[in-house]
Amino acid sequence: MNPAFSARLVNGPFGDPGLYIHLRLEGRALLFDLGHNDALPAADLLRVNHVFVSHCHMDHFIGFDHVLRLLLARDKTLYLFGPPGIRECVEGKLRGYTWNLVDNYEFAIEVAEVAPDRIQRVLFPAATGFKPEALATEPFTGTLLDEPAFWVRTAHLDHRIHSLGFALEEKTHLNVDTTVLEHMHLRGGPWLSELKHALQRGEPDETLITAQWRETGQDVSHTLSLGDLRGTLVKETRGQKIAYVVDTIFTPENAARIAALAQGADLFFCESPFLNEDEDQATRRYHLTARQAGLLGRAAQAEKLVVFHFSPRYSGQADRLYREAQDTFYGKQENVHEEANSAFISNNK
Repeated sequence: MNPAFSARLVNGPFGDPGLYIHLRLEGRALLFDLGHNDALPAADLLRVNHVFVSHCHMDHFIGFDHVLRLLLARDKTLYLFGPPGIRECVEGKLRGYTWNLVDNYEFAIEVAEVAPDRIQRVLFPAATGFKPEALATEPFTGTLLDEPAFWVRTAHLDHRIHSLGFALEEKTHLNVDTTVLEHMHLRGGPWLSELKHALQRGEPDETLITAQWRETGQDVSHTLSLGDLRGTLVKETRGQKIAYVVDTIFTPENAARIAALAQGADLFFCESPFLNEDEDQATRRYHLTARQAGLLGRAAQAEKLVVFHFSPRYSGQADRLYREAQDTFYGKQENVHEEANSAFISNNK
């Protein structure tokens, strides 16, 4: 199965948090967190239309300026999602610059401030010097983005402020059966992507699909109905899921929310700044330990756990954090809720 999402951390495990996900069939990308991101090639950042910010501590938001500078002259809208207070943070960034020469720019930023009960949207158009324009308010349902091919969902976590965790999930994965393709005397090509998009949009069986390719220097085409291809040439399987959680404390409430958000993830990116021997410090800083990340990954029944956001106190000791997280992730079964409750109580006596 060719995965629909290609995910990579923006920086190494000791660098600013950030996750870049290329939507391979869409030709665009999502960015989770805006830490320092100069390491990302400009071509990659130009694919980004949607940014999801966990919270606005400096190491999660300092890269906003770099993205703004790169996209400013582009004819596009950047959609940015973040926790309560994100509007003021974006507005403060924008007010730090002078905008007297942008009146003919088409660029805009639409900010969605995600509160536990509602989402408030605000538009910042470059042409007006980024003066905010209030948009619609809608109820919060847990889903931030609902497209034909995928969802992005979120959960509010406790970091002494709201810190958002995120999950990107493909609604269904569409696989082309090459044996059937050959049996139907068809060849691959860009038309297969169009076929998948039509299926994802739920178009009716009568929809006509034109299969086109070049053969012995000649253009060849065949027109078929979507119903002829649904379930025969293209088979549906479970979609890919990626979860991303940073900057939160190990409590029963957070553990339950994280396990539900990341449930069944193929890839679970989870912060682990501290070793378990420094659990007291982790709790005081409202962060996780590597062991706690392992427990959460197992509670979520994730396929693979990727830990990052290591404290610089462990410089040169990354292997210890990786080992502790993976040993716990693949180790004996433990009750994560009881572990979280016990840890929280013992650290708050």
